[in-house]
Amino acid sequence: MTTRGSRSEKVKIIFHQFDVNRDGGLNREEMAALVVAVNPRVKFSDEQITAILDEVFRTYGEFIDGEKGLSFDGLLRTYDDGAGDVDRDFDALGLELKPLEDKNGISQASEDVASTSSAVDERVMEPHKKQRTAAWAASPHHGIVFDDTWKLIDDLEILIKRLKAKQSKDGKIKNDNSDAYSDPGWSRELGPSSEISEKRVIWDESRHDYLVFVKELGVLRSRADGARSRPEAFDGQMAIGRVLYEHCLIKEALVSFKRACELTPFDVKPHFRAGNCLYVLGRHSEAKEEFLLALEAAESGGNQWAYLLPQIHVNLGIALEGEGMVLSACEHYREAAILCPTHFRALKLLGSALFGVGEYKAAVKALEEAIYMKNDYADAHCDMASALHAMGDDDNAIKEFQKAVDLKPGHVDALYNLGGLYMDMGRYQRASEMYTRVLGVWPNHWRAQLNKAVSLLGAGETEEAKKALKEALKMTNRVELHDAILHLKHLQKRRSRGDGSGNGEATFITIEPSKFKTVGEKTTLRPELAIALGIRTFQRITRLNRCEVELIKKEISEGDVAVSYSGSGLPEKSIRKASLEVVLRRLLNFLKPETFVGAVKAINQKILCVLDESESGRVDLGMFFAVLAPLCGGSVDKRKQIAYESLLWRPINEGNTQIKKSDAQRYIKLLRAIYIPSHGISEILEIHGEVDNSLVSSTEFFTMFDDREWGFSIISTLLRLENGDRNRHGRHVCATCRYPIIGSRFKEMKHRFSLCSQCYCEGKVPSTCKQEEYRFKEYANEAEAVKDKCLWFGSKGS
Repeated sequence: MTTRGSRSEKVKIIFHQFDVNRDGGLNREEMAALVVAVNPRVKFSDEQITAILDEVFRTYGEFIDGEKGLSFDGLLRTYDDGAGDVDRDFDALGLELKPLEDKNGISQASEDVASTSSAVDERVMEPHKKQRTAAWAASPHHGIVFDDTWKLIDDLEILIKRLKAKQSKDGKIKNDNSDAYSDPGWSRELGPSSEISEKRVIWDESRHDYLVFVKELGVLRSRADGARSRPEAFDGQMAIGRVLYEHCLIKEALVSFKRACELTPFDVKPHFRAGNCLYVLGRHSEAKEEFLLALEAAESGGNQWAYLLPQIHVNLGIALEGEGMVLSACEHYREAAILCPTHFRALKLLGSALFGVGEYKAAVKALEEAIYMKNDYADAHCDMASALHAMGDDDNAIKEFQKAVDLKPGHVDALYNLGGLYMDMGRYQRASEMYTRVLGVWPNHWRAQLNKAVSLLGAGETEEAKKALKEALKMTNRVELHDAILHLKHLQKRRSRGDGSGNGEATFITIEPSKFKTVGEKTTLRPELAIALGIRTFQRITRLNRCEVELIKKEISEGDVAVSYSGSGLPEKSIRKASLEVVLRRLLNFLKPETFVGAVKAINQKILCVLDESESGRVDLGMFFAVLAPLCGGSVDKRKQIAYESLLWRPINEGNTQIKKSDAQRYIKLLRAIYIPSHGISEILEIHGEVDNSLVSSTEFFTMFDDREWGFSIISTLLRLENGDRNRHGRHVCATCRYPIIGSRFKEMKHRFSLCSQCYCEGKVPSTCKQEEYRFKEYANEAEAVKDKCLWFGSKGS
């Protein structure tokens, strides 16, 4: 595909080539010379030439300037109307434009000479064929080998031109402008050209003309299959697939590449191309399999594919990210960067993936290298800013976001994330401006619309916030929007009563924990609830409570992990993080890819960073399973049992029916260090040097686990949160944050106000309710509150 600018330049060059008398027009003689020159295979009769010229001069009469003939604008219009293919004609005439660089900074011609080995006998191609085709077809590695293949391509171009003319005439061809978003990172050789990726054509496949095209395409494929030899058939199918791909006929291109795979199963190219098509079609798992086949073929094919290996690794990484396998993708991006140190796109993708799993310092380092090689890389600046913000360096993050926006003014990711950063900093007006710009590019971005409302609320513009919320509600009917609207109504009521602060938020004071007392045995203590809420938040992000703990037992019984030795010399069944990600994908197979990425990030930041304290990139799988088990779905007893069996599976306990006490102690300390904030990694070091080889039964292990001082008894509170955190309490709202109460409701027994779980554990109470001591009772649901109220009235009546 060619941009309008380059099309115009090409037509201008063609026009001047045939305007022999330089009078600014193409007369009938000059037009006849043009028609013959751009169709070197066709032998026109005089009658045919006359008929063609009559049709042109009649159809484009408004562009005919007397004796001078057809003007430049007229010739340009003929190409715009589909009467000719400017790229094909330009190549057929052997003309050249000044080479342009693609997104990787590689000129169109330079990549084709990247390898010195040649699979094509140059003598097979006649000079005019090399001139009249695109760069890929002239390439010794990816081009056309056999003469008969050119006939197939000529006929295919005619079919596509005819289809394009019919669908363009009825306005059925659509362009999907994706320039506003971060690019997918495809290596140029595999992915669409920069022009295609910025403005992809979407064909209407339901139309009769498309069905006719597919039928005629089938005839061309049959001609290719009927070639004299298998190599010639392979050449024909690859060329057909490549032309179809260039015209965004992805499904049809895939058919040809798949047929080429059948003809030559161990060739890199067809697997390569098929993988690319499958990814564009959203079939990421199948794309991954094709790229793995391409990688296997390239690695076993010697040096002839060495130049292509980095690109295979990059696209395999992207396909893995499409499945949500970000840690695995990192491995391939690293390999691509090692094989080609100047591959700035691989470094950018590595940095983005590392950011995605929460390894911010490593992400910044990779992104810095990418930006050093290509300073105008907007997406790299955007991801760099996100990583810096995550590390708390907000000043530099703003600068990087601004660079991304300067380079690409409509960059949705940069604008949206910059809005979030301004929100975090309390700069609500600037945040609303960013979200407004996002909506200018992507009008149906409901999250941007909701965040705009929240930022306007923070800026004190209540009426504008209300309008923005209503607009968001038109876009989606999600429950958080209804909660936000209810929250806004409560704030307005408080303001009208004069008991709210100037910025629309209710005023509150924070009380020290010792002044919070509980009523009844079932009321959770404030510090204990804070810990349990933190664990529950982690559960929500990872969805571990939806993973039945029995699945861990299945992994243990079916897993075949080799024993290795750590730095301490102890045997372990350890695996690399990328392999552990595969195990997690099986456990969390119900998650969508984007949700799974968030789960892996949370697990990497909370669990793996503790288990891999030496930063070797390997994790003890048995200990990992044991740490995961308490948060999975199932009864408390079952969770503890699977944790015990996970420890028993470790080589250190191999051959025993019970686990060593030292191993149980280390496990409990790891569990507390990971999930209980007040206990750090330093506590684990206390048992180093202690070797208690006595054995612990499952019953004794459960006792250690349930110990309130040194165990993980918090699991009972966690279970209550799991069972009740979707409960709503009618129209009750929290007295401080003013949001509807979901989960447990904590009612202060003297002033009768209620708090949500979060405000209760943070010690927030309304400033109008100051007292020396606060006594709270916890209600898991509204039925308990109603029952308690009836009992209270009954006692008062008696």
